[in-house]
Amino acid sequence: MKTVTSLSGKVETVTVRRTESADALEISGLISPSTVAVFGRVNVLNLLERANFAITLSNSRNEVLAHAAFLDHPSVHLVDQGSWEPWFHEHFRTDKCTPLNSLFMHLFVAQPAFAIGSAKEIVRTVFNAITYLHYIFLVTPSMDMLEPVLTKIFEPIEVIRAPERQCAAFVCHRQPHVPILHVRRARVEDHDDLTAILAERSGALSDRYGPYFLTELIEAQDEDHQAAVCENEGMPVGFMSVSADINLKLLDECFELGPFDGLRRCTPPGPHEPTGVSAERLFLQEPNPQNHPNREAQTNATKAHVSEVYQDAPNAFCIQLFFVDRKYEMRSVDFLPHVFGCFPDHDFCIITVPKTAPELPLLQAFLRVAPRGNSVLPHELYVCHRSGLLRTFQVRVALSSDRPAIETLLETLTLHESILGDLDMFYQARRDPDGTPLQAFLAHTQGQVVGIIIIRNEEDLEYIQSHYDVENFIYFSYHRREEHGRLCHFVLNPIFQCYARHFLKEALRLGQKSCLYYPIYTCSQSPEDAAFPGSSPAVVLSCMVPVRPRRQIFYPLEELSANAPSRQITTERMPYALYHFNRKLTMEPKITINSRIVVVGASDTGISFLEALCFCSHLQFNNLTLISTHGYPGCYTDDNMEFLATSHSYSSRDHAQISLRSWVNVVEGKMVGLDRVSKHVRVSAGQKVPYDQLVLCTGQQYQVPCPTAAADISQPAPSSQLSSQPRQRYTGPIPSNLFTPNDPTDCQRAYRWLLANFVEQEDNAVVYGNTIDTYTCVDALLRLGVSGSRIHLVQLPANSPVSCFNDPAVEEAVAEVVTEKGITIHRNGQLAQINDGQDPQPITLLSFTTDSDPLRLKCAVFMNFSWKAVDYDAFRVINDAGLVYDSGLVIDTAFHTNDPSIWAAGPLTKFARRHHAGKWTHANFSSKEVGAQLAAALLPFFDPTLEPLASPTEDQDRLVPIYTKAKIQGPGDGNWDSRSW
Repeated sequence: MKTVTSLSGKVETVTVRRTESADALEISGLISPSTVAVFGRVNVLNLLERANFAITLSNSRNEVLAHAAFLDHPSVHLVDQGSWEPWFHEHFRTDKCTPLNSLFMHLFVAQPAFAIGSAKEIVRTVFNAITYLHYIFLVTPSMDMLEPVLTKIFEPIEVIRAPERQCAAFVCHRQPHVPILHVRRARVEDHDDLTAILAERSGALSDRYGPYFLTELIEAQDEDHQAAVCENEGMPVGFMSVSADINLKLLDECFELGPFDGLRRCTPPGPHEPTGVSAERLFLQEPNPQNHPNREAQTNATKAHVSEVYQDAPNAFCIQLFFVDRKYEMRSVDFLPHVFGCFPDHDFCIITVPKTAPELPLLQAFLRVAPRGNSVLPHELYVCHRSGLLRTFQVRVALSSDRPAIETLLETLTLHESILGDLDMFYQARRDPDGTPLQAFLAHTQGQVVGIIIIRNEEDLEYIQSHYDVENFIYFSYHRREEHGRLCHFVLNPIFQCYARHFLKEALRLGQKSCLYYPIYTCSQSPEDAAFPGSSPAVVLSCMVPVRPRRQIFYPLEELSANAPSRQITTERMPYALYHFNRKLTMEPKITINSRIVVVGASDTGISFLEALCFCSHLQFNNLTLISTHGYPGCYTDDNMEFLATSHSYSSRDHAQISLRSWVNVVEGKMVGLDRVSKHVRVSAGQKVPYDQLVLCTGQQYQVPCPTAAADISQPAPSSQLSSQPRQRYTGPIPSNLFTPNDPTDCQRAYRWLLANFVEQEDNAVVYGNTIDTYTCVDALLRLGVSGSRIHLVQLPANSPVSCFNDPAVEEAVAEVVTEKGITIHRNGQLAQINDGQDPQPITLLSFTTDSDPLRLKCAVFMNFSWKAVDYDAFRVINDAGLVYDSGLVIDTAFHTNDPSIWAAGPLTKFARRHHAGKWTHANFSSKEVGAQLAAALLPFFDPTLEPLASPTEDQDRLVPIYTKAKIQGPGDGNWDSRSW
């Protein structure tokens, strides 16, 4: 919270925040005639849609006290936004301003009593938030003096040559408001001042190392160990200790150092070439490199390459200790030029931070290094190259003479031919073969090309607007059609990643664009099939926001005839995940979350939980892991494979449109061990997956039936006795023709076996169970061409008078259709023997105990849907780990288990008995809604914009949550009953 003082001395507590569209009405009410004289007539909503940075001050009553909007160019009525820089230098003495260090104020309004205090607070906030900003300009068509409040901040700029259009320019410098901190070598006499700051930030260090360890660090300075302090008005406000003593072997074992030459110096740099990573060594990969199918082989190859090649002297130094007063932490980057000067022969500065620690503002100048798959180090590694501190980063339109340098930049990329092909089309015609305009921009510094962006006009706006919730981020009506672009290619040398948002911002400005879209197609779609082939660089996705797909309306096109929507909307297209970028996002970095969040189980609950995290547009989770038996949940490639009913929560199209693979590391295997002390999960493949927060969503699965081995199956048994028989776990060998489908992978295996061994035969299929999946399986068999007379449906004794359809009329209608197809239904059957108790491989005869005559069926394939339960391996792991289990993993109303680091949701769980809610478990509700609520319970621990959840009172803690969404949702195509029978 901040305070501003009115002219009468009244002090008001204010909140400084980003401006929202809802503020537009109040902002318009603050516009006065003097405001119009300075800024002209302003459409506030239109300005907010295009502003790179907009700040609002509101009081405790949420009333707007002041507002300011900043753009990266002067008014378009004075000069074209793409060419303001030469125009500005030609007419005004502004030699040092560049698009990187400058912004232009396009509106300032305030309540008169608080105008001066609000203006100063806004300017401080802007300079504090944008570390490389040095100038705020105000260019006005009025030649009169500014309002008194603005003259307190701005000073006039000397005119070199009068512009054709009358205007005056003013400037506000950084130094009077948020000065660059002075950094010097640390001295022993700084100890007392620094100790007070350290005690506020982390008192544990003094407790661990003693009260004088700072003095010892300062006194121990030598050629390889340096210490620096930053000062404000002569008082130390921060400290940094750096050292050239680094364990590169450990770092190489835990992190992918290949793109950085192993942090070693291989060859001496040329006199005019930026040292370290050369332009052609790019860090261009999937957002989470651990998702790569050949990841293990690549990791081993990279490790071998590093150990063979990088044997030279270390080329990096590390930050050992760093702290700074909270008021000055946004100026942490001021340390970097000094510490690089302490090690002139080293090109990299590295820092490791705990994964659970909040992100430091210092890290905005660093690049996160991808960890190796086998790394268990509880730290993240960040790297900064000395060339990343250069403020000569410039963006311009690509020229034909740049092609050799661009080709060198791209030569190691897989898709370099595709990028060069689009670049050549830009050179030749400025259009692609379809006639769509193309634009190409390159980034360069010190004469070296370090990045390229290729954009084409977005021609599918109607489809995007109807299929994706883009209007969560923009108002379409305020953006012209030609201002929408599609990002085709983005390449940037990794040492300049800190300029990625600036690179995109300049591409928007120079290209006269306001919005960019970036589609990601699933890995199952080949680039040749994709409309716009391209890679998914982590750097650009970290700047953009994911856009949720809209649920589609089913249109009866023939009935609607001329009233039907445009074919651009209704035509089916290859699904893709959509990412979006606009001017409002250019100066809004995401909050990085490095905590390791591990989800066990690719159920609807688990996928919904991960989706909720990934679609938090202001957060970036770097360490999301999904442990699943068959990897990422697969999708049916053929409708005939659908042996299981579905909740329709996630179709193959849904998976393609949310693209969780872009952010989630998938570990294939079963959870076979859980160590709560060291906080890691053991997987069946032998892997150890460390976690900071563990989420268990394994659900329940169909279990292999265990024959009751009745001594005399010829004797009928009462139905009550059959339904009350205890269920036992089957431990014998599973016959090759017994299938218990639980996911699409199991269904695909069953489908292939049926095609090869059953469909063309004349033997019988036995479907066992009385769930809705049994009817889905029967339908799948019919669609495969199996005659109904070959199908026997054996239903277990009912535990409840209500059937799986929960409606007698539906049950009667289905039974009638089943009978018409010639399918035989056997009721109240309990599996008693397989092959008369002999070798079960393969199954040829099944015996059932019934409430009437015994049932013996010849069988060529046995499809089992008998009963669901928690997987035995999951139960054993949970029980051995000491988690409370009572017919389900016990949780409270906030998804907590008895371990504060372990959460659980879905059919695996049940509420503690104190809730008296045995019938209100998660199994009775929508798994997708439960997963979203689980994410909502976890997010306050990571999202600083959310208030921490208050502990419920004793009475509230006994109330279980109620969910409202349907457990099974109809498919999006409107064809609810698509069964062949």
